[in-house]
Amino acid sequence: MWRLGFAFHEMASGLLSVFLPLYIVAIDGTNALLDIGIMSAVAMLLAIPASFYWGYICDKTRRYKRYILLSFLSSAVILYLFTFTLNVWLLIVLYAVMSILHVAHEPPKNVLVAELYTREEWEKTFAFYEGFTEIGWLIGLILGFFMSAYGVGAVFILLLCSCLNLVAFVLSTFLVKDPGLIFERGLVTIERTIEFTCKGLAVASKILGGLSLSDTLKEENLNAFCGGLILFSLATSILFTPLPVFFSRELATPQTLIFALYALNSTGGVFGYFLAGQRSDRSVEKSALSRIAIFRSILAFVLIATMQVPTFSVVLAAVILFSMGFIYALFLIYTLALSMEIMPQRKAGLFNVLIGLGGACGSFTGPFLAETFGFVHVLLTSSITFLLAYVAFKMFT
Repeated sequence: MWRLGFAFHEMASGLLSVFLPLYIVAIDGTNALLDIGIMSAVAMLLAIPASFYWGYICDKTRRYKRYILLSFLSSAVILYLFTFTLNVWLLIVLYAVMSILHVAHEPPKNVLVAELYTREEWEKTFAFYEGFTEIGWLIGLILGFFMSAYGVGAVFILLLCSCLNLVAFVLSTFLVKDPGLIFERGLVTIERTIEFTCKGLAVASKILGGLSLSDTLKEENLNAFCGGLILFSLATSILFTPLPVFFSRELATPQTLIFALYALNSTGGVFGYFLAGQRSDRSVEKSALSRIAIFRSILAFVLIATMQVPTFSVVLAAVILFSMGFIYALFLIYTLALSMEIMPQRKAGLFNVLIGLGGACGSFTGPFLAETFGFVHVLLTSSITFLLAYVAFKMFT
């Protein structure tokens, strides 16, 4: 039940994800793409040290609920303030402040899952959480679809997003509880150390016994894993930050249909999360990361075809977005579980830092490429960056 407040928060986030870029275009059509890129990049860059801080402080104090409540309440207040201005630069400042406070709920949420459940349940629990909250995101997109179809004003949409975050705050006040004992991640670290030591002893005994080796003693490459996270996030952000504008300008897609396309992307995510919860084999997770990266690279490249075949562009885009949502869900669950296992305590925010670093760079790079060179360069750059993520994850495994 503690996840219910998070679902309402994701409703607001899903609605904003499409509405906000199109809103910026509406109030500042001349330099809208660059404004979107600057807003996203600044917000994500500021969120990087914030994620690290929230992850450190929640583990140090062993208090998690207070930071979740701070995140939801601050989002409600700042979105309410959005309704008082049409100045793009003031909106950028408010969005950046909101981003710093918004990420306060991410590391505590990850720790709650890791400490309330055993290692064997992490994938299933992360998948249930992400799938449940993705349904909230999907509902937000559906709300956006209907409000766009009926011509609901921007002020009402922003007020609705503020109210949804306020509901998330109230529900979390009653439903979220701090874990009584904090030890599960420590146990997992000890287990991994013992497992690696035992494997080393087995290899050593075979060498001393003159037997041929079928096993290899290889420690996981944490740097490669971190690099893969940054590159994957970079490629995703390059692609998705200007994507609503791509549909609007290049494919002349109505706003209601853009919400529908993103709803399909979210639906694919829901299916992916619940599938990920059924597969908890650690070796499967590690090997799947590189396959996910290469598949995303292919999908980003195929998206170029939507510009060449306008008759079927929306149908093709729908299939691609559904597939991207599906495989991103698998990626997120696998990397979340692995990160909570291999990253040390008091660095619970490192996962969000790495994702944020790639996202910040990509959120400016994508709109800049679109404005300067066109959307084909955006799709090609994203596809190539996914390929580099594939290489990094191959090195990790």
